[in-house]
Amino acid sequence: MQPQKREPAASDDLWVISFIGRDRPGLVCDILQEPAEKGVNIVDMDQRVMQGISVMSVVADFGAASVTPKEMETWFEGKADSFGIEFSFLPLEPYRGRRGTKKSLHVVTILAKDRVGIIRDVAAFAARSEINIERASVTARGDLISIEFLMDFSGCGADACREMLRKECERLGLDVVIQEIGRSRKEKRLIVFDMDMTIVDFEIINRLASFVGVDEEVRSITERAMNGEMDFKESLRQRVRLLRGTPESTLREIAKDLQLTPGSEELIHHLKHVGYKIALISGGFTYFTDVLKERLGFDYAYANELEIEDGVLTGEIRGEIIDAEAKGRIIYRLAEMERIGPENIVAVGDGANDCLMIKNAGLGVAFNAKEILKRVSDGTLSRENLLGLLNVLGLAEKEKELL
Repeated sequence: MQPQKREPAASDDLWVISFIGRDRPGLVCDILQEPAEKGVNIVDMDQRVMQGISVMSVVADFGAASVTPKEMETWFEGKADSFGIEFSFLPLEPYRGRRGTKKSLHVVTILAKDRVGIIRDVAAFAARSEINIERASVTARGDLISIEFLMDFSGCGADACREMLRKECERLGLDVVIQEIGRSRKEKRLIVFDMDMTIVDFEIINRLASFVGVDEEVRSITERAMNGEMDFKESLRQRVRLLRGTPESTLREIAKDLQLTPGSEELIHHLKHVGYKIALISGGFTYFTDVLKERLGFDYAYANELEIEDGVLTGEIRGEIIDAEAKGRIIYRLAEMERIGPENIVAVGDGANDCLMIKNAGLGVAFNAKEILKRVSDGTLSRENLLGLLNVLGLAEKEKELL
């Protein structure tokens, strides 16, 4: 026997009922028991607890109920004190939003140092840009605040909305990550990081250059390469040639003192604790990625191999150079090895050399990044907000449990 198809509710039968009260076990059951017994069908619901207060709204269909909305409201008036709640009844139709327009839903995560007015500022810009806010929630961790919005971009076009929102958040000093809702719901399983200026808080090749007195030349080439003004392979060859004759002892000295970006060690610890695989894909050197792999527990590490003969650098690189194209290919290689899709991978980097890695991953985050990378990423994190990646991935609550 086929199940009987339920007819859509008539607009007059739909009511929005909101409840607020001190949270306790059994509160939701107490509220919903009588409506269920009277045949009131709950067709939509949102319930959450904030600061120990339960806030719940439902859309109730009275079409097949044995009680009218007024009678149900009267019943709750008699129970309000014993339940410890306040409530309101409103007919849905006069307040119903626009219908018939296909939505373009995006999850927008804002991260910043907490201050008064952040939500107001974002909401004001959204209103000016015809972006509709459908849901918002706030998570605080120390002085870092994370606000997750569900926004409808159909009013201004997804691409235009993304770019305007990115620029406005940058103007306001806010980090923002924007994910199309379908992509945001894809479970992330593996995270890849660039090394220099992402996990390590400096450019290692610049540090090497300063030891041997060619820092100005190397720094200039590095900057041009990271800004996309110079081919990475050629820039790397030029810089490594300038290091010819550097003793291996210099590499060991730098490797012993790899200063990590604030929050990176804690972030990787928590990501691994909740089951993520972690990879390092660097245009730098295996001499240092190997150290970090051992120190931080990376599951994979890819980088360039410096040629060392008789204890000194020859100025050459062994094998394939890890450039932007190689980084992009490694994303697919890791997906195949882990038996996941690229959409299950998160990539975090800072320079032009990370563009394809960022684009090929399911979620690409530009960290303390150059403008060229910001334009192709799903969002940006500033240097002090690396731990905010936990909020972007929906792991903030799990991370709290580990503190």
